[in-house]
Amino acid sequence: MSFLKRLLGSDPKPEPDAAPHDEAAYERDLLLDESRRLNDDFIQRQMRFADRSWTPPVQGGTRRADDTADDA
Repeated sequence: MSFLKRLLGSDPKPEPDAAPHDEAAYERDLLLDESRRLNDDFIQRQMRFADRSWTPPVQGGTRRADDTADDA
């Protein structure tokens, strides 16, 4: 609804100085929420050992069931 009001000109435009302050506060809130979310022992342990995760070996080969060529 606010989009239509701005488009039609019936809504006053926000002050240009207010936007950077609001954006900085928003970024600060995001960083605080992220730090609270990551302040868990289990999550910190997962992130610490993430580079040592095990991946299973690749199974099968390049040949498929519908291949008619004999590569033997």
